[in-house]
Amino acid sequence: MNSLPVITAVDGSDHSLKALEWALDAARRRSAELLVVHIRADYVKALPLPGALPVMPPVDEVPVLAAVRETMEGRADLPPVRYSAVDGSPAPALIELADEAQLLVLGSRGRGGFASLLLGSVSRACTARAACPVVVVPHAARTEAVEAAGTFGRVALGLAPTETSDATVEFAFEEARRRGAGLQVVTTYPVPFSTLALMGGYLDAAGTPESPREEKSLSEAQDERLGAFTERFPDVAVEKVVTAADAAGRLVVASQTADLLVVGRHRRRVNADSFLVGSAANAVLLHAQCPVAVVPA
Repeated sequence: MNSLPVITAVDGSDHSLKALEWALDAARRRSAELLVVHIRADYVKALPLPGALPVMPPVDEVPVLAAVRETMEGRADLPPVRYSAVDGSPAPALIELADEAQLLVLGSRGRGGFASLLLGSVSRACTARAACPVVVVPHAARTEAVEAAGTFGRVALGLAPTETSDATVEFAFEEARRRGAGLQVVTTYPVPFSTLALMGGYLDAAGTPESPREEKSLSEAQDERLGAFTERFPDVAVEKVVTAADAAGRLVVASQTADLLVVGRHRRRVNADSFLVGSAANAVLLHAQCPVAVVPA
């Protein structure tokens, strides 16, 4: 059992409170402690004399954390919960905390973000650089239709057989097992319309370009890639999807009937501070209708 905590950040916004609820459930499923963190980015330290140590209020007196603690009182089946206030810039502070976490759960935007942004800068930075998996919980406007249907009993995984890391695949299988859910594995391939004739492809009844040769090859690669995991997780029912489609678009479609969508983080970095996540993963974070887990390689 992983003894590291699940961490979530709260700032009083509806986005962070939605993420808090998801983190509570995640910690409960993992039998883990939940660490609720508030980052005081704009806190002004009182220095009564030059060189004196700043006087910091206790965690219990931090308004955001006090409000969260009050909402938790009397709730049944809570995991162990701890509260912490940290001074600093939100993204670097959370990335540092993620070094000692098994999971970081964030809302898609914070209180300080622009309402027009689909993904806040803090969530974007953490998914690109955190050492542990990061789950981004979309805001209500993107999830109303999905939540009205309830849970689906499905975890979806975006799999590129030669690129997706073992850590990403294992995370998806573990999460499906924890939830007693099925796992839908989605692998896509592009087929340029202009080269259909050269590739021996055809248009199916829906008008989607497909190449039987490419699909067969990828299906075999997908089977081989998943073989060791299906043996380790025999209780997880796996649905394999191989289709000609834009990867991001197909994963967004999968998010409409999934409780969690799992993608891997891009392994090639320009430099240590790069915010490169991968084009498909970034598009999924922007448009998915269910929570998205981004797993580092």
